[in-house]
Amino acid sequence: MQRRPLLADLLAFITGGLLPLAFAPFNLWPLAMLLPVALLWSWDHATPRRAALRGGLFGLGWFGFGIYWIYISLHDYGNAPAPFAALVTFLVVLLMALYPAITGWLLVRWGPPSGSLRWALAFPALWTLLDWVRSWLLTGFPWLALGYSQTDAPLGDLAPVLGVFGVGWAVLLSAGLLWTALRGSSRWARLNALGLLAMVWLVAWGLGRLHWVTPAGSPLQIAMIQGNISQEQKWRPEILDETLYRYVQLSLPEHSRSQVIIWPETAIPAFYENVRPFINALASRARQDRIDYVAGLPTGSWETSVLHNSVARIGATVDFYHKRRLLPFGEYLPLRELFLFFRDWVDIPMADFTAGDNDQPLLQIGGQPVGVSICFEAVFGSEIRRALPEATWLINVSNDAWFKDSTAPHQHLQIARMRAMEVSRYLARGTNTGISAILDEHGRIMAQGPQFQPEVIRGVVQPLNGLTPYARWGDSPIVVLMIALLLISLFLAQRQFATA
Repeated sequence: MQRRPLLADLLAFITGGLLPLAFAPFNLWPLAMLLPVALLWSWDHATPRRAALRGGLFGLGWFGFGIYWIYISLHDYGNAPAPFAALVTFLVVLLMALYPAITGWLLVRWGPPSGSLRWALAFPALWTLLDWVRSWLLTGFPWLALGYSQTDAPLGDLAPVLGVFGVGWAVLLSAGLLWTALRGSSRWARLNALGLLAMVWLVAWGLGRLHWVTPAGSPLQIAMIQGNISQEQKWRPEILDETLYRYVQLSLPEHSRSQVIIWPETAIPAFYENVRPFINALASRARQDRIDYVAGLPTGSWETSVLHNSVARIGATVDFYHKRRLLPFGEYLPLRELFLFFRDWVDIPMADFTAGDNDQPLLQIGGQPVGVSICFEAVFGSEIRRALPEATWLINVSNDAWFKDSTAPHQHLQIARMRAMEVSRYLARGTNTGISAILDEHGRIMAQGPQFQPEVIRGVVQPLNGLTPYARWGDSPIVVLMIALLLISLFLAQRQFATA
């Protein structure tokens, strides 16, 4: 079939630009399977260079419309000049677009000839493997991995077994089988592809009926306090007392009905040593009422040059969790000598944190061991599963005020939902301006607060014991499987060529 090159190039960009609609808040999850079919059409009979161009254009549309909110955080709250903020955002988008570009080039240059081996075997495996590489290379930024789009879809049932990358592989396999069916040379070939597609979805449905966990004690009544302190005012010393007063006033009525009260990331915008009397008074009241507070605040000091983005458990004792996976450029400066100029253009408060130790003990909250994560850490399944099998439920605190009323808070909540699904644990997500929510072990939203207003979100979490396959083995099985599938596709292609 002849392709009009410019038309195919334009189609790749447009379909990529539509792909964010598959994710929250739009949740048009079938697009995650249908739109890549158009990309496969553009790659069919393309040269390696053209396939790379179209993959890159697809990625520019995908991430350009998907993570545009980076500009908001840099310009509106980081005080970066508009041209600099736009340039940095574009460079991040360009870096992300390289992954589908590389996929297209490798697939056409080294992959099997056009046919089912290329589209249903090599393509899903190669894309998935590069998505996994995206999760750790250059500190990692696996935002908008295709698997996240399936939190409310049947393929999402694969999450406890294969994790988000396994779910993404099933999405891409579905796309590859759809394209194979559309371009099949015979009725039998088309029926075979559709039959395999039905089998993939049937297996996902069957795995979704399995139960991996059991209750670990009685349910806990919890309350999350959404203070809604604007980012412009948050770090101003003169409103510290007003901030603390708001959180306390929202929390005190919950003492008679909640066992755990959660304040979001840096809800206390001052170093622990500077608010120790306040923390001690809060701990005294918490002990008196037999509840636990969980509150985000910075710890350390400028004098020691050791600063942590931390969460304190305030109850019978005061214990801390220090964030391990820091946000590059937002919480620390990678390759400081090379990127020191970044600080001349962007002014982000508390941007020199130190990563916490990997072997920190779990906080005991509500009488249960809890896996705590802070903001960006929820993007990494490998970080959340560190707390398993000991953790019986999860807490994630965040401050998504950086992104205003963009798609970022919705995407972040969807990512947290995937984390709950992968390890089959309840997850309480407390944020400053929203979206705060309580998720069950299937990632379903049990309670949710509105954005941009002070709110108390109440609900129940059920502590759970047990390990899902993903919690036990992480991403290793899907990585090994993808490498094996790539090798098999190349072997079969060579054998097919040799017998031709």
